Amino acid sequence: VQLQASGGGLVQSGGSLRLSCAASGLTFRLYGMAWFRQAPGKEREFIAGIDWSGSRTVYADSVKGRFTISRDNAKQTVYLQMNRLKPEDAAVYYCAADRQWYPDEKSRVPDDYDYWGQGTQVTVSS
Repeated sequence: VQLQASGGGLVQSGGSLRLSCAASGLTFRLYGMAWFRQAPGKEREFIAGIDWSGSRTVYADSVKGRFTISRDNAKQTVYLQMNRLKPEDAAVYYCAADRQWYPDEKSRVPDDYDYWGQGTQVTVSS
């Protein structure tokens, strides 16, 4: 199984980025997907999750209204559109897959996920 995250980079505060995570080696449409992030010296933090169909999503309060998670099952890809970026959004962003995903508190726990991508760096300048 491979989850290949891409789309990170350097952006000014208030700008936008779109992250992508391309999956292979698994039946993508059966998995819930999520994005987490980890800043230096901090724990991995849940950002957003989406169920297998794309009909149910959950977000961390810190990004609600600014970030949007979506997926394209035909392309086996999950996306994270990030708008109005802030310096505190800077981190390495990871995508993750969970066969038993449900929009509850467990979906916010990193240990609940089966597979992880390698991460993509997002830097936000003030």
